[in-house]
Amino acid sequence: MKVTEHFDQASEPLISYEIIPPRRGGSADQILRVVEELMPYDPPFIDVTSHSAEVEYKQQDNGTWKRRVKRKRPGTIGLCAAIEARFGIDTVPHLLCKGFTREETEDALIELNYLGVENVLAIRGDDKGYEKSISGNRSRNEHAADLVRQIQDMNQGEYLEDLMNAEPTDFCVGVGGYPESHFEAPNLAWDIMRLKEKVEAGADYIVTQMFFDNEYFFNFVDKCREVGIEVPIVPGIKILKRKRHLRLLPKHFHTEIPEELAAQVDAADPDDVENIGVDWAIRQTRDLMEAGVPCIHFYIMSSADTVKKVVDPLHEMA
Repeated sequence: MKVTEHFDQASEPLISYEIIPPRRGGSADQILRVVEELMPYDPPFIDVTSHSAEVEYKQQDNGTWKRRVKRKRPGTIGLCAAIEARFGIDTVPHLLCKGFTREETEDALIELNYLGVENVLAIRGDDKGYEKSISGNRSRNEHAADLVRQIQDMNQGEYLEDLMNAEPTDFCVGVGGYPESHFEAPNLAWDIMRLKEKVEAGADYIVTQMFFDNEYFFNFVDKCREVGIEVPIVPGIKILKRKRHLRLLPKHFHTEIPEELAAQVDAADPDDVENIGVDWAIRQTRDLMEAGVPCIHFYIMSSADTVKKVVDPLHEMA
């Protein structure tokens, strides 16, 4: 079932989750156990992240540095297939512009279509320091809107090569949004216009980057509606669990930690930080649900332990 169909059929806000594939050479068993732990909460769909190649520099014994290009977390498609087959849960694999050619993207979409996966999230992806060389007969999507157009072309039966009797695909396409604006954007208004381009290219819904202050989300939604963006907008929530998150989350995700939350975490015993983060996420999520959002999307990555502490009281409330 498509993500938007889940929204249409729901009588109350849904709760979805985002997980990360195991590292290269790792086993999928741990991630599948995470999904199994989520089953009692009836997740409508689960996102599975994708990762392009990235550059690493390792110092050698002689003092020189060796450059290595490595894709640390392959397996997005296989993990989606395993989740859908084992648990019957719809999955949303992430597709990237960065690090992949349009030809590789088309192959991935064909494979997903064969497997019966109906949803994808189209994102540009982060700069990992590696620029994939493109041969003369290949091409790349520069922006997420370009990727959305490629997916929608395939939904119309238009492939990169002129194929006779090509069957159209039927993907539901999500894209990312940034309530506090993307760190490369000069301002929020500019960023929202880029988001509108993705919607006009064919995006069916938006899921936001994590935020800890709901006012950013509500303001973001209002401004999206003002410029004519009418697709569902799903808030993304991250549970703050460790003191170092006060530094790492703003650094890597360019999100602001509210003064109240930061002060509580900073003053707390390290063993109490997770409980503070859980309480904050419960308050935040209840407020969003009362506002009538279609879904709450939790970034849980590789463990369900903490999110269950948030979702349990929400189910009791329902």
